[in-house]
Amino acid sequence: MRCLLIEDYTPLRHNVEEYLREEGYAVDSSATGDEGLWYARNHPYDVIILDIMLPEIDGLTILRKLRELQDKTAVLVVSSRDSVSQRIEGLDAGADDYLVKPFDLAELVARIRALSRRSYGNESSILKIADLKIDCVHKKVTRGKTEIDLTRREYHLLEYLAQRAGEPVSRTDIWEHVYEDHTGGSSNAVDVYIGYLRKKLNDGDKPDLIHTRRGYGYALGPPNS
Repeated sequence: MRCLLIEDYTPLRHNVEEYLREEGYAVDSSATGDEGLWYARNHPYDVIILDIMLPEIDGLTILRKLRELQDKTAVLVVSSRDSVSQRIEGLDAGADDYLVKPFDLAELVARIRALSRRSYGNESSILKIADLKIDCVHKKVTRGKTEIDLTRREYHLLEYLAQRAGEPVSRTDIWEHVYEDHTGGSSNAVDVYIGYLRKKLNDGDKPDLIHTRRGYGYALGPPNS
């Protein structure tokens, strides 16, 4: 999952970036409203974490501009403005959630997970595809009764495909949402990690759940789907 963090206070920005990366998120960050808006308009994100008091362009202006452009990316406002009227103002401007500073980083990540579930239409933190079960809170994967040991990157690749189960996902989308750059990456690199993931999921000659969409990418779904 890729997040955009727009926060001008350097210590907090660095702490949040580091924590999100430790949790396996791909993160872009900006210290100014102008640059943050550019990122938001030019790259796809699963969640935008947005401060209100920013240099150049304030967070509420960014939020309103994005909604005017029909950008439906989930936005989590983080702000020290904690009065009821200020929180209402942020939500009415188009925020999907509002977290008052100071906050616990674990709570921030829990709210990001909740926003992501809603964005992809998943009501539960447990994703199920055939006999595959993914616990998005504890990052545990089981197939049947067997727990599968995945690397961090393999897990987030699987989670991203599972959130869009049944939907073909392009190699470009996979690269941009799972990896830490916007270069478009290498389709070969995506194919290699898909290969690693398939090998672990299909251990013991289980039916394949990752289906190749030739010339495009991959889809996660029941066998023979």
